[in-house]
Amino acid sequence: MPQSLPAAARRPADAPSFGAAPTVALAPAQSRRPAIGVGILWMLVSTALFVCQDTIVKYLLHAYPATEIAWARYAIHLILVTLFLAYRNPRLMSSRRPVLQLARSSLLISITLFGMLSMRIMPFVDVAAVLSAAPVLVTALAAPMLGERVGLAAWLSVLAGMSGVWAILGKADVTLSLALAFPLIASLCNALYQITTRMLHAIDKPMTTLFYSAIAGVAFCSPFLPFYGLTPSLADAGLMLALGLLGVASHFCLIRAYATAPANMIAPFGYAALLWATLSGIVVFDEAPSLRTILGAALIVGAGLSIFARASRA
Repeated sequence: MPQSLPAAARRPADAPSFGAAPTVALAPAQSRRPAIGVGILWMLVSTALFVCQDTIVKYLLHAYPATEIAWARYAIHLILVTLFLAYRNPRLMSSRRPVLQLARSSLLISITLFGMLSMRIMPFVDVAAVLSAAPVLVTALAAPMLGERVGLAAWLSVLAGMSGVWAILGKADVTLSLALAFPLIASLCNALYQITTRMLHAIDKPMTTLFYSAIAGVAFCSPFLPFYGLTPSLADAGLMLALGLLGVASHFCLIRAYATAPANMIAPFGYAALLWATLSGIVVFDEAPSLRTILGAALIVGAGLSIFARASRA
């Protein structure tokens, strides 16, 4: 699940919006509190939807190739958003930075496919925990890519977060192989995805970005369908349809969360995804988290919260 940018906590205006008036940030504290509560609720709903989406993916991976599942997810997303924009405002399908939009879209399909490969070799909650390290990696990449100053305390948080990742990946029941690179690559792509999303915020409207999000996924996965695609059963076709609907709904809720409240107030609640993933792992896949998973997740969440806290004070 895409995590929020720690740097955005310093600038609430960087949060995605549907054109909401910036006067929200200047409103009295009494009127701002309800908005923050609504924003937190949107964030909690979005994390739950992302985990539901990943749960369906893991279930379908037992019978279908990853490229077919990803194609269904992004094709439905693209169709729905295209129809909506064609009806409401076709001009939003045009970007001022199409190359950067396509690069971001390519990172999103990379997260999806490498995340799926990770689910084949790792427990569900372990994959979710490693992907949640994205805000920590964003901090590490902020200096070379965004020219931001990263202090010693932030680097210590990065070290703690990556120690948590290693605690999860270094479990005795996971064979040390090249396959362990899959979740790391997915997490790195997630971090780069967040950075490009931040770059595009001041350039394009959120709905334009939502439209472009699915293009690379459809373009990359479509050529595989004639060779590796399988005809799904009626029930599985329904799950693939639900996957696409959840993809659109989860991103919509995430956009609404950042349009409603400042990023530093709601971003930490993105870690609720780990709770939903734990519940899904236990109930659906009978995968209880190990002690190392709990320790690693605690280090990752602690590092992320530390970064958010420092950003909000800056």
